[in-house]
Amino acid sequence: MKTLSSCIVFIIWLLGVGCSQSTNFPAGQWIDLSYDLSAQTITWPTSEPFRLDTVAAGRTEKGYYYSAFNFCGSEHGGTHLDAPIHFAENRRTVDQIPLSQLIGPAVKIDISGRVAANRDYQITVRDLLDWEAQHGRIPDSSIVLLYTEFGKYWPDPTKYLGTDKRGAAGVAALHFPGLAPAAAIWLIQNRRIKAVGIDTASIDFGQSQNYGSHVALMEQNIPAFENVANLDQVPAVGAQVIALPLKIKGGSGGPLRMIAFITESPAK
Repeated sequence: MKTLSSCIVFIIWLLGVGCSQSTNFPAGQWIDLSYDLSAQTITWPTSEPFRLDTVAAGRTEKGYYYSAFNFCGSEHGGTHLDAPIHFAENRRTVDQIPLSQLIGPAVKIDISGRVAANRDYQITVRDLLDWEAQHGRIPDSSIVLLYTEFGKYWPDPTKYLGTDKRGAAGVAALHFPGLAPAAAIWLIQNRRIKAVGIDTASIDFGQSQNYGSHVALMEQNIPAFENVANLDQVPAVGAQVIALPLKIKGGSGGPLRMIAFITESPAK
């Protein structure tokens, strides 16, 4: 209940901060956890790249400047959300995910050291338990963020994905770390989490054949956030995350504007 109350206070402050210059909200820092969408945005090898087409850009005959664009791209390109229906029949679509599941306290589990020696590393239950031994039990209603340090490779597809090939050949050549299905199942069965995010192209590692972590999480209506940016700036505990996707009716995913708020420690 304490965590829920904190989130409610946080949201109320967000709604009211634009209406008043004075606030008792604690000092802190906003972190943008989303990559911008552009021609350089990394997408899944079988997905369409992002495209921005100019409708108008310039001075009108009446003298004022006017610009407008059309955009086109995959649900699952750049920083994005995987809705449960992406890998689980009859589960929630993007527009059906409750806002409360997309906002909350975050924990960051750093496995960058293990990944450095193995691009195909899968985060294990032992990794989760080791994190808890140092930081305490993953709190109920947490958003779990998995930090591999792969963000340093963005937007180079060869370094980030392990390949710059497209189509089926590109999928076969993917090499990046992810969450082991056994660890996903452990989180579901032992911790009450809202969502899982990662700074790679997929919750499952690149060479996955059956996407077991996706299936396990999404059967339980737990969404995933992929290609999360700037996780190096997020602490292990203490951040509040807001992850809002485009509200695509019936969508299996969508581009995500994801941010974190980190409260500054009071001066001693």
